[in-house]
Amino acid sequence: MTAWLPDNSTLHHGDVPRSHDADVFAVLRNQATHQTAQVTAAGAAWLAGAAAYPRSTLAQWEAHPSSPGVLPCGSAFDVVNVPTLFGRRMLEHLWSDGPGSGPVATHRGRMLLFASPGTAQRLPSLLDWEEWGGGTEPRAAMGPQGRGDGEDGDGRVPPLLCHGTGDAVTVPPLTCAPAAPGPRWLVAPDTRSPWLPGPDVLLWACVRVTRSAPSSVARNSIFPPVDPDANVYDVSRRR
Repeated sequence: MTAWLPDNSTLHHGDVPRSHDADVFAVLRNQATHQTAQVTAAGAAWLAGAAAYPRSTLAQWEAHPSSPGVLPCGSAFDVVNVPTLFGRRMLEHLWSDGPGSGPVATHRGRMLLFASPGTAQRLPSLLDWEEWGGGTEPRAAMGPQGRGDGEDGDGRVPPLLCHGTGDAVTVPPLTCAPAAPGPRWLVAPDTRSPWLPGPDVLLWACVRVTRSAPSSVARNSIFPPVDPDANVYDVSRRR
């Protein structure tokens, strides 16, 4: 499980031989503000390990520590991409009633939950098997007034974008100012071996959110209200 606290103790001499790689770690160690939204040196090493060339990735981050990056999925992690509001409610359940979460980021109005490899393939199948899947209809992807939060009251999980083998995702910068635009870390990686939820844990969180979602707002009817004292006749057999 992600510890939520900066952890620089896992860095040792010889872990990263090249001096310019060590510089980016020094920048992360010396950040003035340590928050759950700040990547630690150990977290940067874990992220770089997902790339085909980790040393080159670290070198790019050293040159541009405030720029987002792109990493492949499928080896170190998968990513489950959900509407922001739905994702926040998933996190509430994961941290209050469940085992917690792995790293989590936001990007373009969506929430990216880092999960164990293989989750991208299994989670949609589990949702469909349990009949919680939201399908691919645009209506299911949009909440009331087109918010896109998946809270449409239809008792189903909104469509999820699952990124696995062959996919790549944009990750937030290693260092990010509080008011900086663009992708951001909500729970930043802080260890070389972060705990990552699997498809069963994320399925549980999705179902908990869906079951606890408020009922949809009553829609206006085009028909006048029914008079309870009116005579009602069965016309089903009328010809």
